[in-house]
Amino acid sequence: MGPWFFLAGAIALEVLGTFLLKLSQGFEKQPWGVLSIACYSACFWFLAPAMKALPVGIVYAIWSGVGIVAASLIGVFAFDERLGALQFVFIAMILIGAVGLQVTATAARA
Repeated sequence: MGPWFFLAGAIALEVLGTFLLKLSQGFEKQPWGVLSIACYSACFWFLAPAMKALPVGIVYAIWSGVGIVAASLIGVFAFDERLGALQFVFIAMILIGAVGLQVTATAARA
């Protein structure tokens, strides 16, 4: 399996961990908190092979950028959190940067 697969898995696990952390309500609901910790731990097991094959700056920027966008959208749709128009613009800029890094990293390896 390629490094991009591992990076995608790390992103999914990190976002799921964040979602579960919110559900834990500050670890007041321990089962959700324990699941959150498990997801974060598994996330790093997926992140390590991606960092072995790809530049750390690219991996970290994509992982954190896509995670920010996904967590923001989950907050809006699952938890009814509000974001203003300008906040959506800045989130879109993060996503554009993450996609741009992936595209340029793939092109540089070709």
